[in-house]
Amino acid sequence: MKKYLVTGCAGFIGSTLTDKLLSEGASVIGIDVFRDYYDVNIKRRNIASALQNPSFTLLEKDLSANLGFLNNFTDSSDELVIYHLAAQAGVRKSWGSDFRIYTRDNIDATQNLLEWAYDRGGIKNFVYASSSSIYGVPEVLPMTEDQTVPIPHSPYGVTKLAAENLVRLYTANMGLPSVSLRFFTVYGPRQRPDMAFNRFIRSAFNGKAIGVFGNGRQTRDFTYIDDIINGLRLAENSTKGLAMNLGGGNRVTLLHTIETLAEVMDRKIEIEFSESKLGDVPDTWASAELAFTEMGWKPSVSLEEGLKQEVNWLSG
Repeated sequence: MKKYLVTGCAGFIGSTLTDKLLSEGASVIGIDVFRDYYDVNIKRRNIASALQNPSFTLLEKDLSANLGFLNNFTDSSDELVIYHLAAQAGVRKSWGSDFRIYTRDNIDATQNLLEWAYDRGGIKNFVYASSSSIYGVPEVLPMTEDQTVPIPHSPYGVTKLAAENLVRLYTANMGLPSVSLRFFTVYGPRQRPDMAFNRFIRSAFNGKAIGVFGNGRQTRDFTYIDDIINGLRLAENSTKGLAMNLGGGNRVTLLHTIETLAEVMDRKIEIEFSESKLGDVPDTWASAELAFTEMGWKPSVSLEEGLKQEVNWLSG
């Protein structure tokens, strides 16, 4: 029997993936430690529907601790797909003393889960959620997996790259099936409250100026949540240890994005500029050719349509 293990199951992407798997009739074990990086009640709401499904099991556990408890929830004959989405998020908060949280939750936890997966055996795939933050500030765009040398520009990016390298090592040395997906600026319903679009939309609804770090000319390759979930599902069968970009093909400036948002919301939006923060990068832009070649993945949701969906969600 095939089962799915989703770490970070109560988060933005994890809960959306969990609901998708359950809608397909899958059996899902979800793990989340409910860190208070943002309001944990938001995470509880994210998984409220899943908790009503008898095919879903929630384990409130810490991945950096002993994972022996997992053996009680998977039979040795089960074919297991692991979606490792759990991580401590946030580029700006990763500086200073908080870095210990990032090494624990992003590196130690990944190593721990890899060890458990290897010892257990019977793993169909270990799908790791990496990040565009591993690239830093490359001189040439778009960012490509085979030509852009990863040089992170933040402590957060360092931990995501370290974990990605650990996944690759377990595939190269121990034969653990895996794939790493480098997400580029994911947005949509359930987006974390600290992320740009969520903040922008809530400010606009409340008639407040939108806060923008820097001059607004920085660009991002925005990727809608449904496209990311599609990539995660396709990645189940990509087991060669590759790292692939998932970028939405919506690379635009923040200023253009805010103009689009104003059109979607049909209201005037004021902008309040402030200094750039440590770790912020001027541009992101993904080449998604490898994901298309290997998995047939390509983004399908436009920025305007994606923003409409997030606006509708936040207004509900």
